[in-house]
Amino acid sequence: MFRGIDEVDWASLRHAYGSAEDVPGLLRGLASADPAERQTALDGMYGAVHHQGDVYEATVACVPFLLALAVREEVRDRAGVVELLVSIGDLGGAGGDLAARARAALRARAEVFVRLAGDADAAVRRAVPGALVRFLDRPARVLTLVRERITVERDERVLLALAESLGLFARRYRLTDDVHATKAVRLLTELSGDPYGPGLRLAALGQLAGCAPDLLPADLVPTVVRLLRDRSGQRPPAGHPYDLPGPDTLAGRLLRLRPSDEEGSRLLRTLHAALGSRVADRVALLCGQLTSPDPLDRCNGVWMSAGLFREWRTGHAEPVVLIGNQLGLEEGRLHDAAVAVLVELSELAAPAADHLHALVAYRPELRIRHGERGAPALGGPLKALAGTGDARATPVLAEVLAGPVVPNDLGLVIPRLGPAAVPLAPALRRRLARVPLDAPGLNERAVPLLSALAALGDVESVPAVLRLLRGMPDGLRRDDTVTEAAVRALGAFGGAARAAVPELRGLLETGCAVAAAEALWSVTGDAEAVLPVLLRELTGTRSGRRRRAAAVLGRLGPAARPALPELREMAGSGDAWARATAACAVWRTTGEPERFLPVLRSTWAEHPHTRRTIAECVSALGPAGAPLHDVLRVELASPRRHRTDSGGHGIHEDLGLLRACREALAGQGNR
Repeated sequence: MFRGIDEVDWASLRHAYGSAEDVPGLLRGLASADPAERQTALDGMYGAVHHQGDVYEATVACVPFLLALAVREEVRDRAGVVELLVSIGDLGGAGGDLAARARAALRARAEVFVRLAGDADAAVRRAVPGALVRFLDRPARVLTLVRERITVERDERVLLALAESLGLFARRYRLTDDVHATKAVRLLTELSGDPYGPGLRLAALGQLAGCAPDLLPADLVPTVVRLLRDRSGQRPPAGHPYDLPGPDTLAGRLLRLRPSDEEGSRLLRTLHAALGSRVADRVALLCGQLTSPDPLDRCNGVWMSAGLFREWRTGHAEPVVLIGNQLGLEEGRLHDAAVAVLVELSELAAPAADHLHALVAYRPELRIRHGERGAPALGGPLKALAGTGDARATPVLAEVLAGPVVPNDLGLVIPRLGPAAVPLAPALRRRLARVPLDAPGLNERAVPLLSALAALGDVESVPAVLRLLRGMPDGLRRDDTVTEAAVRALGAFGGAARAAVPELRGLLETGCAVAAAEALWSVTGDAEAVLPVLLRELTGTRSGRRRRAAAVLGRLGPAARPALPELREMAGSGDAWARATAACAVWRTTGEPERFLPVLRSTWAEHPHTRRTIAECVSALGPAGAPLHDVLRVELASPRRHRTDSGGHGIHEDLGLLRACREALAGQGNR
């Protein structure tokens, strides 16, 4: 199977990390009798030869040897090799010439996958259907093979893969070979009804939703919920094979991180993805999942709820109540999933606040957890409760503050409580005053406390902030996260922080210059003292500082007129965020939006990450922001979140955008 491997000049070929001279060792490792060595080799293939889905010279050169490995029955874990081949030659024209060569090589050897379709190893049979659709360019034969395999196959997981391949087939050929695509859809329709088992029927319905939604049954949600429960009732009590211990390699860890019921998760994820904007149906389906008698179904439902919440602004109340209901149960994985999703939901987790409060009130051991490095952090239930803004979190946080161990992230959640957190200010102040200035971890200890006191506007903490600022070593003080957080806090205190003016002036020539200038202006109102600093940073080479300087100049209003030439130039070039910030600054400085309204409108539409900056500008302008009110109204009417690519922070960011839009339209902003 390695014939000719030493004749390849691997050292001259490239993969993600340079020379491919290590690839022969990886290929031989895939054939090892040692499971750890096989998984380590597979790690290497995905990590270097097929890094993040890319195709390199070495990837193309590997294809013949991977195909040879896939057909040798003595090789263990051949399914992983087939999955790797499928990933290398996946559908689509992306990837350039090398990817096209890899796909061509796989299509030329597609008979290998025909042979493997009836392999004795069920895991191999499961990986093959997708390869048949992708690489065997004879649609009639592909359909015949898939239909034959469905007739004789007895392994549930292979049957699900066969149904998935039919959906892929229909989507691939619907524009070029409608006859065969229609036959695939017809077969899926057959599989979605009796006498087939619930798992296969669910798989067929999910594929139909993606390629022929008009053929779905009218009672789709009740049908899916019934099939899901039938399937759960047939699940054997033994643990899922991925729950078993295995080698501590990347591939092994990824396998163990999959859901306990991976197949059930995949079936329902496919259906949710295909339903897309049919939010009402998806919410009803989630409610069915979250009320299932089976905890694995409920756990999958919790994670899928997070996917819906991240994308859509509606339909969260009922699922959140049901997620809260999972908190009193003993299933560890289900409980942890519910807590993680509620933390991400921020204020949208309010319908589950009673359950969260019960947890933190009666199970104090859940209030603090220790992270990977042993650093204390807030427990998920308490963080989620505070994130809702529920005042019942305040006394619990006070108890935590009074204890011997204070979580490093405690100060970060306090701003979410708003006025309800004011009683915590004295304890936060005392904690800040006791932070050792020469101890390791100053950043983790001080920055959350400074952020919290700034959010609370606690002017009585000025001495504690000044102690920190004055007592830090000079090297840290000039350009440090703690220094910047302290400066921002002083700026939030406004005129009450006049004692800090010398320190702020002393920082105007450091890496914290923009923050110091903004704080100095907030404290003194002296625009002339900060304009030279902001102009210097505005014309510098560091994009982050330029953008922050432009934002501060916008706050100065008409006093920032000397900076208008630079601001106008910045508004017409650079990245989208810089353009939006500079255009907003010009508007706030001149009161004349006409020239840059097209910039702001196009940036809003094309670069959603700028929307909060623009909305906050419109809010600050008050009635003068009216020329963009129509854009804000459209945003508020949209059922979809403005960004779905920002991970766990997306919901919080979107809620902030919506607040800014509402404040602007209500005329609550000030010039």
